[in-house]
Amino acid sequence: MATPGSSCTEKSVMASVVENGEEFKVDVFSSSEELLSKLQEKWKGKPKTYPAMYSSVFGGIILDQAMMVIPMDDHMVHRGHGVFDTAIILDGHLYELDAHLTRFLKSASKARIDSPFPKSTLKTILIQLSSVSNCKQGTLRYWLSAGPGDFLLSPTGCSSSAFYAVVIDESISQCKEGVKVVTSTIPMKSPLFATMKNVNYLPNVLAKMEAEDVGASASIWIDDEGFVAEGPNVNVAFVTNENELVLPLFDKILSGCTAMRLLEVAEELVERGSLKGVRVANISMEEAKGAKEMMFVGSTLPLLPIVEWDGVPIGDGEVGELTMALSDLLWQDMVGGPETKRFLVPYV
Repeated sequence: MATPGSSCTEKSVMASVVENGEEFKVDVFSSSEELLSKLQEKWKGKPKTYPAMYSSVFGGIILDQAMMVIPMDDHMVHRGHGVFDTAIILDGHLYELDAHLTRFLKSASKARIDSPFPKSTLKTILIQLSSVSNCKQGTLRYWLSAGPGDFLLSPTGCSSSAFYAVVIDESISQCKEGVKVVTSTIPMKSPLFATMKNVNYLPNVLAKMEAEDVGASASIWIDDEGFVAEGPNVNVAFVTNENELVLPLFDKILSGCTAMRLLEVAEELVERGSLKGVRVANISMEEAKGAKEMMFVGSTLPLLPIVEWDGVPIGDGEVGELTMALSDLLWQDMVGGPETKRFLVPYV
């Protein structure tokens, strides 16, 4: 709003001046060639962290990081109307791809997004993308969006949904050091949004940031009934003083693929006699803080030991033996598990 005595022209001129008194000039790109040259200049000399991307909008795989973009009028960008998921690439294998794709399409259904391709085609695209990337270790992330079309709220103006995927070349290793957590003050998502893996992650981001502000690794959400829910982008699990592995119920939180796999492989420790049992149940904050061991559960971890919560040690404040035994089981499943869980990428 202009102040009394000032004109719109004067305000415009004032806005174009930076604090040092020099006029700020905005580049105008009159051709796609000029813009591409600028983008490539920005990426020149940088490591190729993103070796390959797929875009259904472009209709193929992109190898130039400068061109790994999505349209501004995509409703995932300006309305958050999109879902996503992740798979791990480890030793040239895709881990639990089918489980993640199944959850991915369930999330899309809840978000009322129809995939432009059937599940089998999505899987084929992701395998080809991984193959072309030549990445042997990293993550494969993919999104379904309502698609580009306009800047309105409703997706009715979008001609088609859009599918994007990118391979991220990064180190994946077993977590062995314990971390500290705090109770989140950020309201957690309602069950509808928490149980689908959608792109609306602002609460998750703020929950992570508030933990980092006090020197903690992440925060823990407590639901409206006082039960432990989840971390900002991971599930949480406990070993009780009776040596039971307990995970919170999944009715209000995301059903983590790694968490579900943990429940399966943990039965081996039950057979050995190390664990008394494995179950999912409501667990109060008081019970949780009194647990013998505590851990985060997520695709890239696969387990992250937690040794302190709100300044109070979990158990003896050291990384738990059963936590690491469970971590070893999951890690072995990731690097040498059955073919039903690990898909060998046919690199070109």
